[in-house]
Amino acid sequence: MHGIGYTPYISLNGGRWIMNSLTRLISLARRGVINYFQHRPFCVSFEITHDCNARCRHCHRGGKADTHRARPEEFAARFHELKPLSVQISGGEPLLRKDVDLIIEMLKQPDGTPYIIFVTNGALLTRDRYLELRKAGVDEFSVSLDYPDERHDEFRRIPGLFRHLETVIAQLTAENERAVTLNCVVQHDNYRELISLAELARRWGVSINFSPYTWLRTHDKNYMIPPGELPEFERIIGELNEFNHGNKTVRTSDSMFREMVEFFRNESIPGCRAGERFLVVNPDATFSPCGLIMTDYSSWKELKEGFTSTNTCTFCHTAIRGNTEKPPLKLIAGAVRSLQA
Repeated sequence: MHGIGYTPYISLNGGRWIMNSLTRLISLARRGVINYFQHRPFCVSFEITHDCNARCRHCHRGGKADTHRARPEEFAARFHELKPLSVQISGGEPLLRKDVDLIIEMLKQPDGTPYIIFVTNGALLTRDRYLELRKAGVDEFSVSLDYPDERHDEFRRIPGLFRHLETVIAQLTAENERAVTLNCVVQHDNYRELISLAELARRWGVSINFSPYTWLRTHDKNYMIPPGELPEFERIIGELNEFNHGNKTVRTSDSMFREMVEFFRNESIPGCRAGERFLVVNPDATFSPCGLIMTDYSSWKELKEGFTSTNTCTFCHTAIRGNTEKPPLKLIAGAVRSLQA
């Protein structure tokens, strides 16, 4: 997680901002401790629409998909049922919902919780839209970027997307708005570009996070990194870690990178806790264990009884899974530090 920047807010609000920030940090830490002991999810992804303006090669979404969309009040009810530490507003492409600002406002609580991450391909993101969503309650924007150049346009099948992102992010960082983290899906065709992507994030003044491809969406294993190329991938990871010592641009932890290598090597990672540590609220406000296994459980209790209690899936290691399955103290500390990054 990237989190909001200190400098512009301290200069505007002084001691009052510091006090409000401290209160929020305490609220987030308290929520994390409570959720751990009550076995509540740390992160919930509200997939508020499955419609998408992209047709990404590594994803099963694209085009028109929704039949029924829940009202903002229904999403708020799900939030109060689950009480997560962190919320992702995702899709599909969440900017395709005209009421997305209202959804965010209804999820944000008076104590500043939850930490809200807005997941977008960025094609519809503008400076003004960014500022409106920040005002509504977004803490961080997770913007997809898979290549450090126009190859990204072809992969996401949105002409001009890379240059659009470059322009918008330059506008934001020029105004000291730094609540953007690039999110790269690591796969066979782009893993040699990871250093270039990290360097691009540094030049743009933002952070970058890496998450491994999984074939659960497309049933296509051609994007998996084959075992024979894993030594090269590990070398690149070592270079990334060296790069990060001086730049602090890469948000992916060393342990997450190690687990990524094991996932590509074995095509599995045991111990999934979908439905407990993390889960998905669908566009119609039903429940799925994750964004890769779609179900329509009518309650969290039904999801836990019908899926989580017998879950043996090992076939992904996405960032949301890896981060929420950290040891509890590291997980809670990481969530609190996200506001200070």
